[in-house]
Amino acid sequence: MSSEKEKVLFLVDIQNAYYTTRSVFQCHLDYNQLWREVGQDRVISHAFAYAIDRGDKKQQEFQNILRAIGFNIKLKPYIQRADGSAKGDWDVGITIDALEYAKWVDTIVLVSGDGDFDLLAKTLRENHGKRVEVYGVQKLTAASLINAADQFIPIEGALLLL
Repeated sequence: MSSEKEKVLFLVDIQNAYYTTRSVFQCHLDYNQLWREVGQDRVISHAFAYAIDRGDKKQQEFQNILRAIGFNIKLKPYIQRADGSAKGDWDVGITIDALEYAKWVDTIVLVSGDGDFDLLAKTLRENHGKRVEVYGVQKLTAASLINAADQFIPIEGALLLL
């Protein structure tokens, strides 16, 4: 048996994690604790946090905290539509990175409850032979995503900044 540690690709959908955690628990996700948990007895070979850039100081400070933890931050501009709605999701970018980096890792850890990722999880497992773990707020995570993953880990307890 090889003593080489399991390699992990760590992908965080910041908007989804922020809004679902705030909605259900009225608090924030503890990214330091999340990193410790995901990296326990494994090597986090690549870690990306996907966010929308509104250019405000508080958001930039948060992004610097994530960088200090070890995340590479990927930003998209915040787009306000004429009707007042906003656009800014990273579904395609996260999917491309997951498929591109999968060849270098054993496991993909996705932090999101977005059901749009169920097909990605299924593809990574069935076509690429990868283990897929999903972290999400249980109440707001799509059942299809939970079912498509090898393991679902609820965001709760020690993963929350109270």
